[in-house]
Amino acid sequence: QYEDTRVYWFNHISLENELEFELIGVLLGLAIYNSVILDLHFPLVVYKKLMGYTPTLEDLYQLNPQLAKGLNDLLRYEGDVERDFCRTFQVSYEVFDQVVNYNLKPNGDKLPVTNANRHEFVTLYVQWLLNQSIEKQFAAFARGFHRVCGGQALSLFRPEELELLICGSPELNFDALEKVCKYENGYSASHKIIRSFWEIVHTELTLPERKKLLFFVTGSDRVPIKGLGTLNFVVIRNGGDSNRLPTSHTCFNQLLL
Repeated sequence: QYEDTRVYWFNHISLENELEFELIGVLLGLAIYNSVILDLHFPLVVYKKLMGYTPTLEDLYQLNPQLAKGLNDLLRYEGDVERDFCRTFQVSYEVFDQVVNYNLKPNGDKLPVTNANRHEFVTLYVQWLLNQSIEKQFAAFARGFHRVCGGQALSLFRPEELELLICGSPELNFDALEKVCKYENGYSASHKIIRSFWEIVHTELTLPERKKLLFFVTGSDRVPIKGLGTLNFVVIRNGGDSNRLPTSHTCFNQLLL
């Protein structure tokens, strides 16, 4: 996981078996098939790659904005790129505290980046980061995903819509949730506890606190693609009056008060 952006990405030096990446792909496919929202945040480029799109520099911003900005600055630099940047067509990364060099093209370590070839350098670098370096891991992941959700139907979605199917929508409409909420064990919409509960939710809780409430009850602070009005949300009376704190059954979206 990238600490700055809080998104997950594939470890290109991972020693894990490819079957484990395939299993993750299967789980994402099953989440779509069973309409289960996952608290799993990939950059949008993952969904683009699943649908056959070619990654670009713009896709790198969501994953590593500092690197993306640096590459964009290189493209827009008006001075002498070769003299001032001193870059070649070779990139470096660490493997267990050991520096490993990789040539983006044959003899890349001897080929300087200049004003004339900087666009080629950026293109090759981005393709290596988002494609070649994780080719085995992503291929296994995609194989698992398409095993469950492959076929013509996938082409009906845009990458953004595919992300919504898996992660849900960030839009929180608690008025819609109140309208579809169900009550059990003596509670009803007119009960004073329930009226107080919704009044606090609507007037006193901040947006981050509402997200925490949703996460507490459902296990995710995201909502189905069609909104909170389609969520099966249940408030259950948890025995008689007491000082007991609220609890929840996240598997069933049940709040016990």
